[in-house]
Amino acid sequence: MSSWITSLEGSAAGHQAALVLAVMAALLHAVFGALQKGTHDPWLSRGAIDFSYGVIAAPFALFVVPWPEPHMWPIFAGAYVIHVAYKLLQAWAYSKGAYMVVYPVVRGTGPLFAVIGAYLIFGETFTLGQWAGVLLLLGGIYGLAVYNLRTITVDRDTLVPALRLAVATGLTVALYTTYDAYGIRATADPFTFLAWFFFIDGLFFMPPLAGYLWLKDPNRPALGPLMARGLIGAFVAFFSFGSIMLATRLDKVGEAAVLRETSVVFAALIGWLILGEKVGPRRLALMALVAAGAVVVEFAG
Repeated sequence: MSSWITSLEGSAAGHQAALVLAVMAALLHAVFGALQKGTHDPWLSRGAIDFSYGVIAAPFALFVVPWPEPHMWPIFAGAYVIHVAYKLLQAWAYSKGAYMVVYPVVRGTGPLFAVIGAYLIFGETFTLGQWAGVLLLLGGIYGLAVYNLRTITVDRDTLVPALRLAVATGLTVALYTTYDAYGIRATADPFTFLAWFFFIDGLFFMPPLAGYLWLKDPNRPALGPLMARGLIGAFVAFFSFGSIMLATRLDKVGEAAVLRETSVVFAALIGWLILGEKVGPRRLALMALVAAGAVVVEFAG
């Protein structure tokens, strides 16, 4: 599998595979966000998810994939720090704001800075047509955020700090997207990066914190349903993060980052179908604008 993946790098087939992987990551990332924001406290949900994917990744990291080259350990340390910051900010944002307000702001902040980071780190450039697509996509995403801000009545008293946290979370999204793309390109076997990332990232921060919060909570939820959610979230995380990371190895980081942000369309559908949030004609039009921006970015390249 690894040799097949690396053989596609920089090819037309690799470009098409990266497109499919980025859109898959968008759908799964929206599902992941809904899982964390759903029934349980976001801190506990994230702890259960991280614990599950860390435990599952451990045997693959230790016994299946090739061990990381020596130069990869500082890269893993940097990724760990960035993702800790991302998780803290994301959990705080979800604990203070409605899912459909917080999520578009997080996702809208990320791609613009990811494109800039891809230019600075990898020398990637966008055509004028692609920049127009980015503006369309961002306009749709922030339009959704503003519309939701005006219409949603849940958690109104904490919306301002939630939005500030959402913007900060979006900046960490851009940072980890470009940094992790550098990391997965720095090792010979991309699955070495993925297995060790999930192993380190999963077990050594959120589970101890979530366990502490669970023990302190007098109304702590039952472990069975919480861990079931964590197990489902773990597999969603594997395919979501794994897809976008492989996409950044196969093709341009900036394009993959922008295409992933069509996740706000899937998030709106999830909010409507699962979380009971309303989707009117204005929101549908803004979702179409996001999708149109992603199409322009893809075909104007």
